[in-house]
Amino acid sequence: MNNSKITLAAKPTDQNLGDGYLRFQLNKLAPAVLPMRYTQEAIVVPVESITSMPNMPSCILGLMNWRSHIVWVVDLPRMFNLESLDHRFHQFNIIIIRVESLLLGLVVQEIKGTTKFMPDEIRSPVGQVASSLVPYLRGCVVQQKEVLLVLDAQAIVQSSILHGN
Repeated sequence: MNNSKITLAAKPTDQNLGDGYLRFQLNKLAPAVLPMRYTQEAIVVPVESITSMPNMPSCILGLMNWRSHIVWVVDLPRMFNLESLDHRFHQFNIIIIRVESLLLGLVVQEIKGTTKFMPDEIRSPVGQVASSLVPYLRGCVVQQKEVLLVLDAQAIVQSSILHGN
C-alpha cells in the first residue's frame, strides 16, 4: 500500500478546518456562539409551552417538555445581566444544550445558523466585554468585523444563579 496517499487524504481541507458552533443573537447587541458538541437542537416554541415556576430566579422562565424530557428554560440575556428580551413575543427561540446528563433550554433573541473557526482564534474576553459575562465565556472571536462571544456551556449549566447558591 502506498503511504503517501493516506497522508494526503488525512490532511484537513479548508472546508473542515475548525470546530463547529451554533451562532445566535443573545439580544439586539450581542452576537454569540456555542460549541456544537453541546447543542442538541435549536427550536421555536410558543410562550404557552413553558410552565412558570414560583420562587425561582428571574432568569428562569420555567419548565418545558422537550422530546419526553422536562427541561429548565433560562432567559440567557437576563442571566448575563444584559438587556432582556422582549417577552411580548408569542414564541421563544430556544437552544437545547446538554452538558453530561444535564439538559437546559436557553432562550435567545435569534438563531442565526452555524459557523466554524479554529480554537486558536479565540481571544481573551477580559476588557472586551462586561466583567459579569467573563465567567460564562471561553473568549471572543472576530468574524466578518463582528465580535462573537464564545459561550462556555459547562459554566452556564453549573452557574450558581441557576442552582440558588
